[in-house]
Amino acid sequence: MGRKVAIVGVGQSKFGSRNDVNMAELTWESIKEALNDAGVDQKDIDYFVTSNAGGWSSEPLPAVIIAEYAGLNPKGTAKVEAACASGSAAVKLAHDMVASGQADIAMAVGVEKMNESPTPTIVEFIGRAGNYFWEFQNFGLTFPGYYALYATAYMDKYGATEEDLALVAVKNHYYGARNPKAQFRKEINVEKIMGSRYIAWPLKLFDCSPITDGSATVILAAEELAKKLTDTPVWIAGIGAASGTSNLSKRKGFTSLEAAVAAANQAYKVAKIDPEAPIKYFDVAEVHDCFTIAEILAYEDLGFAKRGEAVEWVRNQETYIGGKIPVNLSGGLKAKGHPIGATGEAMIGDLAKQLRQEVEKERQAPIKKGMALAHNIGGTGHYAYVTILSLDKV
Repeated sequence: MGRKVAIVGVGQSKFGSRNDVNMAELTWESIKEALNDAGVDQKDIDYFVTSNAGGWSSEPLPAVIIAEYAGLNPKGTAKVEAACASGSAAVKLAHDMVASGQADIAMAVGVEKMNESPTPTIVEFIGRAGNYFWEFQNFGLTFPGYYALYATAYMDKYGATEEDLALVAVKNHYYGARNPKAQFRKEINVEKIMGSRYIAWPLKLFDCSPITDGSATVILAAEELAKKLTDTPVWIAGIGAASGTSNLSKRKGFTSLEAAVAAANQAYKVAKIDPEAPIKYFDVAEVHDCFTIAEILAYEDLGFAKRGEAVEWVRNQETYIGGKIPVNLSGGLKAKGHPIGATGEAMIGDLAKQLRQEVEKERQAPIKKGMALAHNIGGTGHYAYVTILSLDKV
């Protein structure tokens, strides 16, 4: 099992269109905040992992740029890519470095400068992230198109409506409006969402996460050091990781992401959580809502709701504060923003602050059980990571 590992510092830049800074400056915003949070400086970091999907930004080697600007040379580093789950992959690798004894303090740093390319280029690059020759080149599928397949399948099987999808966005914008670092800080209603243009039916503009620049950082430490650095270590109780077929035609169905189910079950096993009733263990969760349908699928893939029941959860506001389990109190990818390489660290960092009861009052979940879950998907279930955090050592 290796050493116990805790989060001792987190940081996040303001998300949005960040043309006011270059990549190094943007990354430093979250690194500096995380270093201050942990009470350490650059010399204390043994190794750092940089997550970045790239292609749309000017810097092809972000780890090199970050190391120089942030004063981290000659620390070891590497870039990791797992599409939209790159940040959670970086956290896992940093965790494993510490757990194995190869590092005492490791850092996961995620960054994207997506707005350095025009929107059509970004859409193409993301569309290429499935099976390029079969799906993108032959059929022209983009990522809204991929998730539209899942949305129509779910609607057909379980009776969900476009208005139900809109309710997910309403919730996430409600909490995003209360997060000072979110890209979108305005509430929206169902009428506004339903009136927005279609991107890939049934998904409309406000069903889709935005193009985002941003960075997020998570600092991890071994048990003895963690106890010295902070009175509120947030322990990594379990991490699950799985993959799905690149070619969607080889999948069993379109109402679930098999990789997410597998990753969740792995994490539950490590954290000693009953997979038949996982919801009873968690105070709060962040799930991957790149599109509104993705959040609905996540409720069921994680075992929070039974198959077909998630749509009723949405209608009954069960994932608001006061419901069965608060979800995406950061605003989610939908309102907080989705800088692809930084999304995982941002999810995990926000949950650490939730457990420490350090977020804004209006979006603070009641912390009674002391556990939280981050569900981070790369592509359309091509990668899946589930990370469980706990105030108690598991």
